[in-house]
Amino acid sequence: MEDTLVKEIVEDLKLRAERSKTPVPIGVSNRHVHFTKEDFKAVFGADAEPALYRQLRQPGFWAANEQVTIQGPKGAIKNVRMIGPYRTYTQVEVSLGDSKVLGLEPPIRDSGKLDGSPGIKITGPKGSIEIKRGVILLREVDEQLMRRVFSIGVFSIDVLACPRCGGRMRILCAIHPPEAIRKILDCLGIPSRPPPIARAIPEREVDEHDFY
Repeated sequence: MEDTLVKEIVEDLKLRAERSKTPVPIGVSNRHVHFTKEDFKAVFGADAEPALYRQLRQPGFWAANEQVTIQGPKGAIKNVRMIGPYRTYTQVEVSLGDSKVLGLEPPIRDSGKLDGSPGIKITGPKGSIEIKRGVILLREVDEQLMRRVFSIGVFSIDVLACPRCGGRMRILCAIHPPEAIRKILDCLGIPSRPPPIARAIPEREVDEHDFY
């Protein structure tokens, strides 16, 4: 029994050491705004151009020095940084917590898919604009990151191994909206909601004989 336990511990340590050789880069996407050239100049001035603050991990994108204030029905958030380069639409990406502060209910969307999204007021040093749509929630999971995590074996089990034939499965897409996930699970006959929380077991009275 002891030999088996020692062997399991050694194998686990070997696996952890092997995994530690492969870094998994994780980036946190903070609230930010994408501008069209026209809207940028409306809030920063006709002669202004966005200045590089730093490059981002995502190729072709960079954080700009320029920051704005975004104003919703309930509140405002200052120092929201622009992400360059210019786009063909102005878009604001926020977190769920940000949306509560602003008093908005933006949808979870891929960048650029703005139909049905709420608008917002954007204020810079030279003026303000109000966009009719363009506020969305940040994606919480990146498909490329998921593929990398699964491929290098971060989990204790191989989640891409088919339980029936042992062959390799692949990720077709990442589904984010909770309502869509529930519909899929319900259709497959898989529980889509967690079980109810069990009632707490009341502590029994301590008897003096328990100490002997």
